[in-house]
Amino acid sequence: MVYIGFVALVQTDMKKLIAYSSISHMGFVTLGFFIVFMIVQNSAADSGAVLGLEGGMVQMVSHGFISAAMFLCVGVLYDRLHSREISSYGGVVNVMPWFAAFMVFFAMSNAGLPGTSGFVGEFMVILASFRANFWFALLAATTLIVGAAYTLWMVKRVVFGDVTKESVASLQDINAREALVLGTLAFMVLLLGVWPAPLIEVMDVSVTNLLQHIIVSKVGG
Repeated sequence: MVYIGFVALVQTDMKKLIAYSSISHMGFVTLGFFIVFMIVQNSAADSGAVLGLEGGMVQMVSHGFISAAMFLCVGVLYDRLHSREISSYGGVVNVMPWFAAFMVFFAMSNAGLPGTSGFVGEFMVILASFRANFWFALLAATTLIVGAAYTLWMVKRVVFGDVTKESVASLQDINAREALVLGTLAFMVLLLGVWPAPLIEVMDVSVTNLLQHIIVSKVGG
């Protein structure tokens, strides 16, 4: 998680940056699943284990929305300029305000902004990590800082600033089809961020049942 975060930090291609970001964020899923065994082994209480499993699953669903939206944002720009290089842009907000609003929102979600789905799963996994190992939780929290760094770095150079290139000045804002897709994804990211309870309730029975099998296996061993 930490290593790939630093790899994403040095990318100059937006698509590669988001791809490495996806690997780093999916590390939270792996962490949430595997710390369960440590929690069960170290403690008889299973509340932390449930939190880890459910956090990992929420992160998977959230990542599906956010990652798709981020790649779509890159696709919108590539469709217009046929370049994914961060250096090819700058000041996009001046000519594509609606697109810029969506891209900034999804970028903040990708960085784990509270109130978005990107925050919920990661926060649950970090809380569960404290039940397993303090250093795991600390490293996971550090990943959030690195994630914010490469996300804000990309947004600053692509979206904000003055328009210095003629190619950027000629860009057209998103059309109705693009706005519909991006708006739908933004709605789901926001809904899961402020109201994750329905999703968690759906998976609660399955997670509890799975955890019982893990506990029986550990006790039997």
